Amino acid sequence: MQKDLLYKRHRFPPEVISHCVWLYYRFSLSYRDIELIMAERGLTLSYESIRNWCLKFGFVYARKLKGSKQWGDNWHLDEVYCRIGGEMMYLWRAVDQDGQTIDLLVQRKRNQLAAARFLQKLRRHNETPRIIVTDKLKSYVKPCKSLFAVSAHKRDKGANNRAENSHQPTRLREAKMRCFKSIKQAQRFLSNFATIYDYFRYDQHKTTASTHRILRARSFECWQAVILSPSAT
Repeated sequence: MQKDLLYKRHRFPPEVISHCVWLYYRFSLSYRDIELIMAERGLTLSYESIRNWCLKFGFVYARKLKGSKQWGDNWHLDEVYCRIGGEMMYLWRAVDQDGQTIDLLVQRKRNQLAAARFLQKLRRHNETPRIIVTDKLKSYVKPCKSLFAVSAHKRDKGANNRAENSHQPTRLREAKMRCFKSIKQAQRFLSNFATIYDYFRYDQHKTTASTHRILRARSFECWQAVILSPSAT
């Protein structure tokens, strides 16, 4: 296939680069794990090359995929602590009713200012949800009223299980990576990870086998379109 300018001066073809990036963000694998997988397939490359590909192309692929996404009108917001560089931080996440990650933000605080900053980031999507579901944290009350006045705000910890369950893949990756090293690194990785991981995640127990295969084929078709022209707008 014809190379995109983004792949210029890369020794390996886009198929190899994109496959390594896909393995890293879709599965709980380290760079050395992927190096071993590619070596079994007859490709000799270093884990440093894979790391550089994930840093460079992961963001580009995720941005392209995110631009084509459409979310539901029920947003579930939640925050979870994570230790970054030995310091306690909070990961704020918003998902829709299907569990698709809308956006996330790593912050040091868990107060009203932090909640307002996260909601302001959500407003950049130029969408207004019908319902915003949060837990009992009072920090959400005023920012929701001021930034999403037309949206109904439901405060119910039990109804917010969708957002709480969405943290599980992050916990697995956090353990695999032996914690995040900095806020910048955590924000960069989690933004790419959430987009690419969600794009290939299906509630298989809720669909038939034939439907699952159709959804999977569509995801791979879109993925191929992204890697063919990742820098195209």
